[in-house]
Amino acid sequence: MGTSLKEKRILTGNEAIARGFYEAGGTIAASYPGSPTVEILEKLKEYEEVYAEFSTNEKVAVEVAIGGSFYGARAMASMKHVGVNIAYDPLMTFTETPVNGGFLLVSGDDPGLASSQNEQDNRVLGKFANMGILDPSDSQEAKDFTKKALEISETFSIPMMLRITSRVCHGRSVVEIENREEVKPKGIDRDREKYCMIPPGSRKSQFFMKERLKKLEEYAYDTDLNRLELKENTDTLVITSGLVYYNLKELNPNVSIWKLGLIHPISEEKAKEIASGFERIIVIEEMLPFIENELKLMGIVCEGKKYFDFTGELDIRDIQEGLSKAGIIREEKKFAKRYVETVPRAPLFCTGCPHRPTFDILKKSKAKIVIGDIGCYSLSFLFPFEQSNIIISMGASIGITKGIRKAMSKNDEGEPLVAVIGDGTFFHSGLSTFVNTLHRKEDNENITLVVLDNRTTAMTGGQPNASSGLYNERDDMKVGIKTLLESMGFDRVKEINQYDYKAATKLFKEEIAYDGLSIIVANGPCALKYNIEEPYYYVNPNICISCRACIKTNCPPLRMIKYEGIEKLKSSIDKDMCVGCSVCAQVCPVNAIKSSKKIDREDEKIDN
Repeated sequence: MGTSLKEKRILTGNEAIARGFYEAGGTIAASYPGSPTVEILEKLKEYEEVYAEFSTNEKVAVEVAIGGSFYGARAMASMKHVGVNIAYDPLMTFTETPVNGGFLLVSGDDPGLASSQNEQDNRVLGKFANMGILDPSDSQEAKDFTKKALEISETFSIPMMLRITSRVCHGRSVVEIENREEVKPKGIDRDREKYCMIPPGSRKSQFFMKERLKKLEEYAYDTDLNRLELKENTDTLVITSGLVYYNLKELNPNVSIWKLGLIHPISEEKAKEIASGFERIIVIEEMLPFIENELKLMGIVCEGKKYFDFTGELDIRDIQEGLSKAGIIREEKKFAKRYVETVPRAPLFCTGCPHRPTFDILKKSKAKIVIGDIGCYSLSFLFPFEQSNIIISMGASIGITKGIRKAMSKNDEGEPLVAVIGDGTFFHSGLSTFVNTLHRKEDNENITLVVLDNRTTAMTGGQPNASSGLYNERDDMKVGIKTLLESMGFDRVKEINQYDYKAATKLFKEEIAYDGLSIIVANGPCALKYNIEEPYYYVNPNICISCRACIKTNCPPLRMIKYEGIEKLKSSIDKDMCVGCSVCAQVCPVNAIKSSKKIDREDEKIDN
């Protein structure tokens, strides 16, 4: 009888993690969308056996997963690296308790800052939280390590971290598909001393954490998560993990390799045993010298960041350059250019984006200081708007604005301040900062807070947020931001349609001039999430005066072109891109831009 072949699929690292959680009998999964890990939760929603939700923020996502784990269900929370900062309060205390159902935190680290405001290395946070840490190199390992992490979590009663990087998240490779193993939740452990983390219980937990890490280190001695690849006639050992391993293998240098899958804790006994057989040890890892420092703490002499950069990704060329500096590689391979030269393209707001008119209005206003936040509207920092003076983290704009205002008041400066925050960020971490603005509020402190409400978490792919249900029936939360703010105690909250340019301009002018605290809720559907079903607009070049007022709104369908028989460049609109938002027509001073819904007879030829 022949052996049946297992099904194989080509999966991204994110898809593989989702599949691994499903196969491992995972029950509860929660996340907050953020690149590079968004796809994990989106794929998990396809499995009926798994409860999967995008939570209000990462802290809530971790708490939902903790709750599942407390009930004895296998649970996972996934997020980008900076999201772990938001989740750290409950996480740091949860890691003191025993694990009932396997618990896995997926941290999507971002070497090179492809889509992030910082480049923190969350291996450090995992160690700080006394968690075990796995570091997969490809999609197959992403799936396997997810399953293994949940098993280890239950075996050693320890929360686990799967640290994965952007390129592994999005890269694709072949993965073997297996059936789901049902793991029935055990129910709540009612031993209160284990789980009520107040001083009497948490003091004991410090010793408990130390003991379980010691047991996990003993397990690390001969785990197949790590593997030693010996090469003859070399006295050099390279220790590495993650995608760097495959980039190193492409070079095939004359070194032995110890590839770590379990990067914390590392077995000191095993590390010293392996190191004793080599004269030279080099550690290759992206970002911080985490593994290098762990080995040095064990008294193992090694090198690493001496030859390799502390920031960015390490591709094949980077590794070759580092090994060449170290004297390991004598003849360097030649590689093609890392990228093809092309015309630089600045990122833009999408066609029909409701945020565009708002920032165009702000640019023309008397607001010289605009505090930005994290979201699509972060693009306001760039040309041509150049409106955000400060962007730090999600929800920070409101608190920062208060601090600036108080400092300005102490210095007798009354210049208007404007802060912007998106609706997704408002619900994520803005609510508490809004409440805080009511504390010691002075009547004459000029602050205008703008909530950009497009009723979706747009930058990460259009995931729902608490106000999305007001725009569609499929989303179950229908929180009105204006109503919520008024219930908090704000007495000057105005609402405006961002596409109504003239009315919005008038309102912004009034509120920025207002000598006190005011809030504008600027509404407009995300052009990607909710199609604007309006006729496209076109330009009559015979009326256009080439003033470029429409061009300055920075909408992608608009450009200046040469019309036949007309000497000057005139404005034009690509009707295949136009979504009919009408902002360009509203800013045109001579009514040269018209809706195709009402084509004048003399304009018929022009439109066609």
